[in-house]
Amino acid sequence: MSTRIAFLKGHGTENDFVIVPDPENVIDLPPAAVAALCDRRAGIGGDGLLHVVRSAAHPEAKAMAAEAEWFMDYRNGDGSIAEMCGNGVRVFARYLLHAGLVTEGDLAVATRGGVKTVHIAKDGDVTVGMGKALLPEGDVTVSVGERSWPARNVNMGNPHAVAFVDDLADAGNLLTPPPFSPAAAYPDGVNVEFVVDRGPRHVAMRVHERGSGETRSCGTGACAVAVATARRDGADPAVTGTPVTYAVDVPGGRLVITERPDGEIEMTGPAVIVAEGEIDAEWLANATR
Repeated sequence: MSTRIAFLKGHGTENDFVIVPDPENVIDLPPAAVAALCDRRAGIGGDGLLHVVRSAAHPEAKAMAAEAEWFMDYRNGDGSIAEMCGNGVRVFARYLLHAGLVTEGDLAVATRGGVKTVHIAKDGDVTVGMGKALLPEGDVTVSVGERSWPARNVNMGNPHAVAFVDDLADAGNLLTPPPFSPAAAYPDGVNVEFVVDRGPRHVAMRVHERGSGETRSCGTGACAVAVATARRDGADPAVTGTPVTYAVDVPGGRLVITERPDGEIEMTGPAVIVAEGEIDAEWLANATR
């Protein structure tokens, strides 16, 4: 390995990521290395890490190489692996454009949650096809302190519990994962969204992301919130035949979520590259000991 490793920093509605380009998948990034890089005081800082690899060079993505040249090997801020990150896909696509690896328009990105369709618009917004939501049966409850709320179980390739509250402050500090029950509903943990109404087809949310704590934005969470809100409002595009769109405000900005009659969900919002530089490989090796 060279003594220096290229990196970039980007964000989508302030959900921020360390980006490590590694087309041939030669950089070793164990969980401790990812956590060190995402550390906001001793590292670069980020909610997660986007490892940019050609699909054909990664054992988990080879089967998708014919559909998508690039694989988003996404890691949470604590180094754990996640199936999917909606804002991460948008920033990943913005990086590919920034690096001259793709052009504006449509492209496909491989993720552990499957191949995602992406559109990079000339105005800077990036739209991601997020797939279909699954709505597992069964009651779920989430808690903060002594208070509890019913939550809607929504799976967007990763698990979410969506709770409607009177005030976003009801979510508490979100430094630790809000307790949920039953435990069997989310054997591998869950992303928890707390939601308030702002107006017709307009909500706001805060989120505790599994493995990252509270983040300024969560793309899959915004999609889960839009679906849960639509069902609460009696709107199901599969029944009505009409798409439904919600504006979802997150602490870092606004995402626009559309669910279509075929169940496919699209998420649109900004994605920005803010910096690039080099990681000192010796520092990284020492940080992971």
